[in-house]
Amino acid sequence: MAADQGIQIKADGVAEVSMTDARAHLTQLIRDVRYGGRHSAFTERGQRSAYVVPPDFYEQALRDRAIIDELHRRTQDPGAGADSYDKVKSRTIRDAIHSAALAVDD
Repeated sequence: MAADQGIQIKADGVAEVSMTDARAHLTQLIRDVRYGGRHSAFTERGQRSAYVVPPDFYEQALRDRAIIDELHRRTQDPGAGADSYDKVKSRTIRDAIHSAALAVDD
């Protein structure tokens, strides 16, 4: 993206602004994220280098990551033998979500 183009809305709905133009458009960009729920990205040489997302999106991403980490941990049980898949399958996702939620709250 050329430096004089300001904020551009891309096909995926993300508002992009070059690092060169970021200072001039920062207030508008943050308001679009906060009030419009639009995800935004800073670019360098046309490549996205950082994202700005609403707080609820970020917090949900943290919770989702904790759930994935907990499920991954459960599948890596070193004491599990050949039937480890069955052991993991028998545990409910609800248990993993509960465990992950407790970890995020700490």
